[in-house]
Amino acid sequence: MTVLGRGNANGGVSVLHAAGLGKGCSIGIELSTEVSLVAGEAAVSHDEHGILDSVMAVWVESGYPRPDDTGWRVSSEVPIGQGLKSSAALACAAVLALNDASWTTLSDFDIVDIAVAAQRRAGCSITGCMDDAWAAISPGWKLVDPIQSSRDSVLLEGDIDEGLAVLIALRGPRLAKVQSDSFTDQKKLFERAMASLSNGSVLDAMSANGMAVAAATGDDEALRICNSVIARGAIAAGVSGSGPAISIVCYEQGSEQLTELLIEFGMQVIHSRFIESEPVGEEASPWG
Repeated sequence: MTVLGRGNANGGVSVLHAAGLGKGCSIGIELSTEVSLVAGEAAVSHDEHGILDSVMAVWVESGYPRPDDTGWRVSSEVPIGQGLKSSAALACAAVLALNDASWTTLSDFDIVDIAVAAQRRAGCSITGCMDDAWAAISPGWKLVDPIQSSRDSVLLEGDIDEGLAVLIALRGPRLAKVQSDSFTDQKKLFERAMASLSNGSVLDAMSANGMAVAAATGDDEALRICNSVIARGAIAAGVSGSGPAISIVCYEQGSEQLTELLIEFGMQVIHSRFIESEPVGEEASPWG
């Protein structure tokens, strides 16, 4: 199968859910999604929202050339439907694959705008996923206004401490439908997360946001789990996205003990890290 272009993006975890205050923030983690544009037909089984079709439609509507007689091939480490930004990773990786195949040299702003438009077209987000798309292709954190274009969307940004472990606790499929109204009911909790983020306390914001999301979704179990892991040494813990996955940040030396605790609770655990900036003087690989 001839590969015409490849793109790689990553999943992420939430710092501030955009449904709470209309502003969102996510951070990328080392769980990758690679999308290849290939010659000939190729079926993708795990795209129930039709994101790849939406990416192609937005790509063409944006004035870029439609490749003839092509299909997609996807390889992803990001669990689907868990709040880990799998849709943003898929959309961004697909745009990057088209960019590679077409030699269009798109900027990050262009990639984010197309990916966000595709996700909105597919109807797979209640917030528009602007912060998720930024997390999928760039290191550090960005507080964004999702109703703005990508060039005007970033309100605050910064780096995350290096060398921290990120544990992802998976609790099975999402059972309840997420209602945006329930998030606005927890405005004060989200404001607490926003205040921490504005002061540069990103991990405090992550925990406060997780508490707000758990309250908005009636997820008492998540609150118990987060309290338990923080009592055992985690730096931060909270529901990611709209759940049900829980992201836990800890020092590497404490990750094994916390992993054992989560397994005792009956959860599957993924060990990851935050995406970090490339050191000055080193050129990043275009595929990860």
